[in-house]
Amino acid sequence: MPRPIPYSQALSATALAYGVLHHLGLLPDGLGGGPDGTRWADWLDLAVPWLVLAPAAATMAAARPGAGTWTLFGAGALAYASGHGIHLAANSVANAAPGETAHLWDEVVGHAVWYAGVALVLAALALTMRGRPRPGPVGHLLAVGVGLTWATNALGGGPLLPALVVALAASGWGWTRRRELGVVLLTGFLPGALLLAMIVSGVVAR
Repeated sequence: MPRPIPYSQALSATALAYGVLHHLGLLPDGLGGGPDGTRWADWLDLAVPWLVLAPAAATMAAARPGAGTWTLFGAGALAYASGHGIHLAANSVANAAPGETAHLWDEVVGHAVWYAGVALVLAALALTMRGRPRPGPVGHLLAVGVGLTWATNALGGGPLLPALVVALAASGWGWTRRRELGVVLLTGFLPGALLLAMIVSGVVAR
């Protein structure tokens, strides 16, 4: 049997995958035109749920949490995959033929379901951090990437107020676990929460 991936490596891979793959929209011109009016970035986007949720599941397996945490993760993974699929399809259609319906399914429904899944997966992973030692500098750096990705994704089309609530909740939970690995949620999400708060309050323009 293959050796299981160590917890810290799986968690780091999850953070890196999320931080990188949730910015595919920044690829110049979607890497150009693909088959049947699509863009090549659309085809790359098909792999995102696999590349993000697989290391997240490996993290869960390494942590061996209880049934409740697995249920939370499963609900989040289903919402993540469903929301991402809605977003991908509608976004690809909107690139070829923009309209109100495509906008609704992409920017409103798709993003809401997708990011709700991210939040549930995050909560499940946070529960696996309890009692584990504080990370080194690389862990904090990856955490900042995750928190800022959450914020920039919300700015790019997600609902701002719910995104701010999640960022504040993650930061608060990280504060209560500041002597453990969970401090990464404080490190990662506090900057994003501050950015979202300034935009919601009108201090900074969106």
